[in-house]
Amino acid sequence: MLDYRDLQELRDSSLKLQGWIRRQTFSPGHEKTLRRFSSWEVSELIFRVNQNTFRGRLAADPSLPSGEVEQDGRQRWFSLDEVNELRRKMKINRKSLMPARPTGKRAIRVAVSNFKGGAGKSTTALHLAHAAALDGYRVLCVDFDPQATLSHSMGLSDVSEDHTVWGILARDLIHETRRMNSATQGAESGRHMPQRRLPTSIADTGLGELRVADFIKPTCWSTIDLVPSCANAAFVEFASAQYRHMNPDWSFFAAVSRWLDALPRDAYDMVIFDCPPAIGYQSMNAVFAADVLYVPSGPGYWEYDSTTSFIGQLSEALEDLVGFGDFPAGKSDFGKSFLDIRFLLTRYEPGNDLHRAMKDAFHKVFGDRMALHPIEHTRAVEQSGRFLSSVYEMDYRDMTRETWRRARSTFDVAYEEFRDTVLAAWDNMEDDA
Repeated sequence: MLDYRDLQELRDSSLKLQGWIRRQTFSPGHEKTLRRFSSWEVSELIFRVNQNTFRGRLAADPSLPSGEVEQDGRQRWFSLDEVNELRRKMKINRKSLMPARPTGKRAIRVAVSNFKGGAGKSTTALHLAHAAALDGYRVLCVDFDPQATLSHSMGLSDVSEDHTVWGILARDLIHETRRMNSATQGAESGRHMPQRRLPTSIADTGLGELRVADFIKPTCWSTIDLVPSCANAAFVEFASAQYRHMNPDWSFFAAVSRWLDALPRDAYDMVIFDCPPAIGYQSMNAVFAADVLYVPSGPGYWEYDSTTSFIGQLSEALEDLVGFGDFPAGKSDFGKSFLDIRFLLTRYEPGNDLHRAMKDAFHKVFGDRMALHPIEHTRAVEQSGRFLSSVYEMDYRDMTRETWRRARSTFDVAYEEFRDTVLAAWDNMEDDA
């Protein structure tokens, strides 16, 4: 017979080699680094200008970053910081290269969610974040998934559960309980209100003293930060149920939203959530914090069936929370609403008859909520998942340029549609008070 102790032994055995296995996918220094981008990529794929025009601007203005020239080539290669400096300083036909951003508004928040495993949530979140960074946006990713695929892909593997979403929830419980107790003591009604007490296992963790920024970790992309996850954070689903009983008045599902509201509003442009494959305490916190819901799905019938179940169960969960009456589910008096909801087909093969039929079915069912451009399954896309890197991080010299270009193209068009959707939603977002 096998019990939890046998599972722990198997886990411990795996953990001994887990770090080593992850490091083999990164640089020889055991730390993930971001490659440089060629002048061809910067001009035609990032800035979308003619390469000769780009080279002419570099030659005419010596104050611009000139990049590096490799010994065996003629191309100039630029770091992401140099790309962004070029973006700030250069204009093409008197037009700025800076990305569009509504003024007077906080960062827009997008939850990538579906409760079927293998739907491409982490892959989608990773590529959208990298594409947005190359487009000039500052991005914060929040990994809600205890599988931590996004965190590992971003190069973070040695993570303490205190600095994950669990830590944010526990910190919020401590702060909100303190606030409620303080308000009770200061009440003028004279009516006795019992103090809400937290067990020392929560109150003495030190999480209440952490600053908002302490949960944010830098990545090898200078304009992408991450709130990471780790396998140890899996217990948050069990802990959350207990925490809610400790303080029934705590607006649990608004915890992450409150934490994000405490960040400087100009710190980021986009916040992207990678949600776990379940409707639970973590994913519902992401849902309540999100402005836009992005639902990736594979092109098979079972994926379609699962996606239908997901939106049905999510709808029921949101309705149930609204039915609590005085239960503080979020900021709105009428429960949760989104600025937009989109469905995205992933792992799509254009030559597959079943995939084409399912694509038509998705469009008939979801109409204009369906993204027009699916993410195609290519060999380079498959390799990106295997090596915990996005297509944008892969060097096109490591394969044929056509193979790399095809893979990048499918994410480029998917991102452009995503960006347009987000910008439209952003414009409709209420200005910060």
